[in-house]
Amino acid sequence: MTPSHQILVGDCLELLRQMPDNSVDSIVTDPPYGLSFMGKKWDYDVPAVWVWVECLRVLKPGGHLLAFAGTRTQHRMACRIEDAGFEIRDMIGWVYGSGFPKSHNLAGEHAGWGTALKPALEPITVARKPFAGTVAANVAAHGTGALNIDACRIHSADAQASEYTQKRMAPGHVVNATGAWKQDAQFTGMLKAGRWPANIIHDGSAEVVEAFPDAPGQLAAASTSNTQRAGQNVYGNMKRGRGTEASANRENAGVVGFQMKPGARRLDSGSAARFFYCAKTSRKDRNEGLLCSSTPAVTTDATMRDCETAEWSTRNGNSHPTVKPTDLMAYLLRLVTPPGGVALDPFMGSGSTGKAAMREGFQFIGCEIDEQYAAIARARIEHEVTRQQEQQAESDQLDLFGTA
Repeated sequence: MTPSHQILVGDCLELLRQMPDNSVDSIVTDPPYGLSFMGKKWDYDVPAVWVWVECLRVLKPGGHLLAFAGTRTQHRMACRIEDAGFEIRDMIGWVYGSGFPKSHNLAGEHAGWGTALKPALEPITVARKPFAGTVAANVAAHGTGALNIDACRIHSADAQASEYTQKRMAPGHVVNATGAWKQDAQFTGMLKAGRWPANIIHDGSAEVVEAFPDAPGQLAAASTSNTQRAGQNVYGNMKRGRGTEASANRENAGVVGFQMKPGARRLDSGSAARFFYCAKTSRKDRNEGLLCSSTPAVTTDATMRDCETAEWSTRNGNSHPTVKPTDLMAYLLRLVTPPGGVALDPFMGSGSTGKAAMREGFQFIGCEIDEQYAAIARARIEHEVTRQQEQQAESDQLDLFGTA
């Protein structure tokens, strides 16, 4: 079934006030950063506490809010979200290598001095609506309160599902049931495929990946020497190597002096930058479903002013200046929205969250104060709906007649 979407045009505070209590499962949004971006009036401040109060009201108990922010105003965004009654749970960092320094460079005797660092990070506040009782009980009652870890695992060749065994002290319920309290009680389990999602996302650029050095064995099995080393308290210098000990078996204490968790984690190889990655928005992504020519509106070395004055509406479709990648919004939606749930974006812009919601099978409600941007969002979202319907029809036909 095609997920529904609703686009509301107007001030989001007034629109939110018309929505019923506890009616949405998640909020994923890219609100104004309060930086007066390109002189835009809508970016004069981060959203007021009252907007987040209404977001809190319409969310189901335990529902998550993910809100992008700028590094200079992240503190104001998070404080206002918290003041509205949300519980701040974490912050996700979207790291990228394509940021361009917007610095005023000095001349003369002060040449080489400037006013800004190269932007390479956008923080995303992770907040949750408080609830009574346990997480498990709240998920059972409302479908909200937990993160969909398995739907957001990071898959790679060295993160495959596998069985492990370990010896450890029996958990409390086993002790109560069997009396097996001994330290060497043996258990078996299955490692799931894919790594646990982290609170960092990157764009896969060389600049970012190079910031994460190769970490063979994640340092736990990096040495095969049994001797204690100088500088053992420095990160990267293990107290002792494991010699010829089995890397993934916790049952031997060894000379390391502590026991690592079981499983294949210490056999990993490659860069530590093995997190979810998503590049900045491509021209194809931002313009799908819109009328535009193949001629770029600006050159690759265009200034911010060039971008602002370019003929975007006729030559490059999407005129919104801060379009987020659909893949990134889809990942964030999967993380905090139950299957088939309702996702809200009170600052919809050109509709990347809505486009991603259609792709992921979520219901979507978007608010946008600018009719021009709302029209762009409507076209992008409906284009994605059409594509999903075509793919479903093709899949149904293959099921009917069989594959070749």
